[in-house]
Amino acid sequence: MRERFREASSRPTLPRVGYVVKRFPRYSETFIVNEILAHEAAGLEIEIFSLRPPNDTHFQDSLSRVRAPVCYLPAVGIKALEFWQGVEAAAEVCPHLWREFHRAVGEDAFDVYQALVLAREVAVRGIDHLHAHFATSPTNVARLGAFFAGISYSFTAHAKDIFHESVRPADLLRKLSDADAVVTVSDYNVEFLRRSHGSAAARVRRVYNGLDLVRFPYQDPRVRKVEIVAVGRLIEKKGFSDLVAACSLLAGWGRDFRCQIIGTGPLEKELAALIDRHGLRERVLLVGPRPRNEIIERVSAASVFAAPCVVGSDGNRDGLPTSLLEAMALGTPCVSTYVTGIPELVRDDETGLLVRPGAPADLALALARLLGDAELRVRLARAARRLIEREFDAERNAAQLREVFYSERASQPDATGAAAI
Repeated sequence: MRERFREASSRPTLPRVGYVVKRFPRYSETFIVNEILAHEAAGLEIEIFSLRPPNDTHFQDSLSRVRAPVCYLPAVGIKALEFWQGVEAAAEVCPHLWREFHRAVGEDAFDVYQALVLAREVAVRGIDHLHAHFATSPTNVARLGAFFAGISYSFTAHAKDIFHESVRPADLLRKLSDADAVVTVSDYNVEFLRRSHGSAAARVRRVYNGLDLVRFPYQDPRVRKVEIVAVGRLIEKKGFSDLVAACSLLAGWGRDFRCQIIGTGPLEKELAALIDRHGLRERVLLVGPRPRNEIIERVSAASVFAAPCVVGSDGNRDGLPTSLLEAMALGTPCVSTYVTGIPELVRDDETGLLVRPGAPADLALALARLLGDAELRVRLARAARRLIEREFDAERNAAQLREVFYSERASQPDATGAAAI
């Protein structure tokens, strides 16, 4: 683990942590909000650094409970003069900037500029540790900002930032090697990183995303609407085209049901055309994005939750969808697929039903089983809720992540060479 240097100051015993994210807030990233709220409830001081402004039209109502201030880093192109002014401004408060500046070689110039601004903010605000979500641009900026400011950094790797064809193995290897700690969201991801990156991933630790279980009360699924619900961005890896095909089979079998798909995304027109082609306009509805409270109500009312995830043509795939966690917490039995870490959550015929990805006929059969068998719904839902309470509670899982922050804080020498705490 590399050394960190910081001028001695009168800082609190607990670390002050800066969260670095691409956009804040973001409608689809409820897990980040859950994590920050759990940290704040435990007394951890958080500041949020966002690389870009928000661009969503809907947001989670839980955002109103986040106390952490948000600092938006410059998000537009810069001129050479502005870049060097950023270097000089950071160097004024980051005495070790020049010694670490070589780490910017080969990096995107705008990432470097944002890292310089971040480093200055870190020094001025007394941030002790940076944590980034996603091993893409947020970790690029957090990594350099931490080196420039002389503090530790860690990151959480999720899915696209590991599996997508655009991931540069050498770049990810460097981040794994010089981060003070790395976490990821499933055991599958841990094993994948260790297979693909060897000893550099030896310290990667699994910390599941968590839920505030108070907000997701269990409801018995014995008597529900004959309805299938799915939630997610309308993108290839979610497998919603397979869900539409499965619904066509259900309709052909004479099953009485309705399906609603909640979310928005680039495949909306394609999915709408597919629904029309199958003659399902009265049965399968694309309802668009909805507020969190409304999503909870809709999922709680349905007989089945479908997450027919697939591996995309670009290699992208889900890590462990938060929507599955929420449905299982609420008591809505789930059908999903054998993709990445999903079987750690949906255990076939124990906490849900699993089918092969890209197999609409298998999906249709599983949906039909749950729609028609109340006792099966109840058995699976009760076991799923127990698993969520045991493994996916936000308070407990955020505490595991704080252990990472505390250990890194404790290991950082101050100006006298003594550990910080």
